[in-house]
Amino acid sequence: MKRNLLLLCIVLNSLACSSKGDPQKNIETRYKNPVLNFSLPDPTIIRADDKSFYLYATEDIRNLPIYKSTDLINWKFAGTAFTDNTRPNFEPGGGIWAPDINRINGIYVMYYSMSVWGGEWTCGIGIATANTPDGPFMDRGILFRSNTINVQNSIDPFYIEDGGRKYLFWGSFHGIYGIELAEDGLSVKSGAEKKQVAGTAYEGTYIHKKDGYYYLFASTGTCCEGLNSTYQTVVGRSENLWGPYVDKNGQEMLNNHHEVLIHKNSAFVGTGHNSEIVSDDAGQNWVFYHGVDKKNPEGRVLLLDKVNWVNGWPSVETDSPSLDSERPLFNNNKD
Repeated sequence: MKRNLLLLCIVLNSLACSSKGDPQKNIETRYKNPVLNFSLPDPTIIRADDKSFYLYATEDIRNLPIYKSTDLINWKFAGTAFTDNTRPNFEPGGGIWAPDINRINGIYVMYYSMSVWGGEWTCGIGIATANTPDGPFMDRGILFRSNTINVQNSIDPFYIEDGGRKYLFWGSFHGIYGIELAEDGLSVKSGAEKKQVAGTAYEGTYIHKKDGYYYLFASTGTCCEGLNSTYQTVVGRSENLWGPYVDKNGQEMLNNHHEVLIHKNSAFVGTGHNSEIVSDDAGQNWVFYHGVDKKNPEGRVLLLDKVNWVNGWPSVETDSPSLDSERPLFNNNKD
């Protein structure tokens, strides 16, 4: 009996040591939404040269928060893009909303909206730049305002490069528009004219290129009414950057037709304004967006879901926020 007990102890100890020696066995394999349980609306994300992800959001945290992660799940506060002394001021008393982060010619370029509620003809889009993703960002001033570009509620910028040229798309419930930018991305190209690509149901534009198609992601409904928010994430696709973007039946987003990608469920409402799609080390696609947690309805929390591609269209399991899912795969799943 004693000998058997001794052998059992040796085996158990060996297994314990083996587990400790393999850190992968101790890493959580699942995650739960929300990823961050405080208000981080309108997320935008980029992966830097250090392989870390940097996430930015509307300034519910003053001066526009920056968070850093190596695994998309565990995030550390990395500061703010601006300070009280360096923040943009072209809209007096305005908030800095819906940033869009990019790397252009080796420089981190952030397009941002600046607005006050109801200021749909004085709001506009500005530009800030930095040498590193955690800043400090230097404000480059205004790109255009609603009343200069003649598009009501000119917010929610999104930058994309295509065919060696640079473009900005934007808009909020008065049409989604695009225009060509100068080669450095810091001004509108001389002589460029805006073009409408989607109707009046949308804001929060993001365009993703994949397998010969351009996918226009956007949000419909109300973003900011707490538990009464009706926001949802929608999508259409086109073979051309400038459209026409259509739903699965060929009906155009110019006429406010689309496919619903993410809608509310028993845990979250107001599920919209998605980030860029990013990939883990296994090539799986992931997207962030915000929503209102029914258990904690203050603000709009950060949500994450895996994007699958089915018959040429993006999909999220259950078409709504996951509650408990397999986490992204990285070679080092630690932050």
